[in-house]
Amino acid sequence: MVREKDWRNTLFDVFNHVFILGLGLLALAPLINLLAISLSNSAAAMGGYVTFWPVNFTFENYLSIVKSPAIYRAFLISVERTVLGTAISLFLTIITAYPLSKSAREFKGRNIFMWLLVFTLLFEGGLIPYFMVIRSLGLLNTIWALIVPGVSAWSVILLMNFFREVPRELEEAALLDGASHWQTLWRIYVPLSVPAIATLALFAAVWHWNAWFDGMIFMTDNANYPLQTYLRTVVIDLNSTTIQMDVTKVDALSQRALRAAMIFVATVPIMLIYPFLQRYFVTGIKLGAVKG
Repeated sequence: MVREKDWRNTLFDVFNHVFILGLGLLALAPLINLLAISLSNSAAAMGGYVTFWPVNFTFENYLSIVKSPAIYRAFLISVERTVLGTAISLFLTIITAYPLSKSAREFKGRNIFMWLLVFTLLFEGGLIPYFMVIRSLGLLNTIWALIVPGVSAWSVILLMNFFREVPRELEEAALLDGASHWQTLWRIYVPLSVPAIATLALFAAVWHWNAWFDGMIFMTDNANYPLQTYLRTVVIDLNSTTIQMDVTKVDALSQRALRAAMIFVATVPIMLIYPFLQRYFVTGIKLGAVKG
């Protein structure tokens, strides 16, 4: 028998919806303010008159960004880093998680490799040894210095636990039909693990896109800076040399509005990617983090 909700349950539901909506608007408020500042003219932005709506609407800040070769170059470097870094990270994570998802009887030495993986989660060499390794490999001032260290042991463990939930009967049937482990991995395990892989792809893409500190360490030439590292230098010290714009053009614009426009442009790619992967996000975390 279906029981109708009384007024207390209805009131509670209304309160929950209003509360969650309020939290959502509160989270969006800084982004809306940033967008409004970036679309306002110099006087309004510098005078602090902009709240959540542009004052003296203008696209001049965004047009200046598009015409800046330094920003364009940094944007392309970040796109290259994110695409290559995410793809390589997922590939290495998949081929590492698959053998580790087997038992010690099926994969000799599995426990040793597992403990080595967990050890990297608990201990690390520190920043100086990290830099020395990258330098000794000759990766300074190359895109590979930003990509190669991006594989996460936590991602391997998450995907390994997801692989363990794939029915063993499917793998046994494939092996009986003559499939190799490589074929079993890519034709059975990977298609059945799309939620977990999509979640890890989102994590990797966001990390690569937002990372700025490694760009400062491994890139001695600011022409090789990814977008976030470049923005960090601009936001802290905006000058015509850094941004490669005409001095009079920078002065005519508002430094505050120009910074807001740069920051907003840097957030747009992830904002466009997230809705396509969001439906996998909760499923991937829930299903991949149950077993140890």
